[in-house]
Amino acid sequence: MPVVSRLVSMILRVGEIAFAAVVAGIIGHYLASFSNIHPWPQARWIYTEVIAGLSILLGLLWLIPFSSGFFSWPLDILISFAWFAAFGVLVNAIHQLPCGSIWHWSFLHDSVCGRWKAAEAMSFVSAILWLVSALVGIWFTFRVRKDTGANAGTTGRRRFGRSPAPAV
Repeated sequence: MPVVSRLVSMILRVGEIAFAAVVAGIIGHYLASFSNIHPWPQARWIYTEVIAGLSILLGLLWLIPFSSGFFSWPLDILISFAWFAAFGVLVNAIHQLPCGSIWHWSFLHDSVCGRWKAAEAMSFVSAILWLVSALVGIWFTFRVRKDTGANAGTTGRRRFGRSPAPAV
C-alpha cells in the first residue's frame, strides 16, 4: 500500500507545481507590465507571486520520493491556507473588473478577464491540491504509526540496547 500513497503523493506534487507555475506566470506578467500603479494591488500580486514561488520550491523538494515527505503535512496545510488567502486576494482584485461571477471560470479567451479568471481558478485548485496532499500525509503518518506500534513487540529486535518488551 505504500506504493499507492507514494504515487498519489507524486501526482499531487506535480499538479501543485504545475498550477503554481501557471499562477506565477500570469501574475508575473501583470507585475512586469504595470509599474506605476497604486501599491495595494502590487502587494496582493507580490503575495500571490511569493506563495506560487514557495509552492514551486517546496513541491520540487517534496517530489523526491522519501518517506519524510509524508511527514510534512503541517506545512502542506499551511501552504493550502496561504493559497486560499491568495485566492481571496485575487477574488477581491477581480471584483473591481467587469468580468462576471467569480465562479464563472471562462479563461479560454485571451483577454484580461480570462487571464485573471485563470489565475483565480488555478490558485483555488492549488489550494485544494495542497489540502489533499496534507490529507494523504496525515493518512500515511497515522497508518505508519499504527503499523509500527502493532508490530513492535513481535519483531524481536531490541531498540537502543533495551531488552525486548514482554509479551502480554
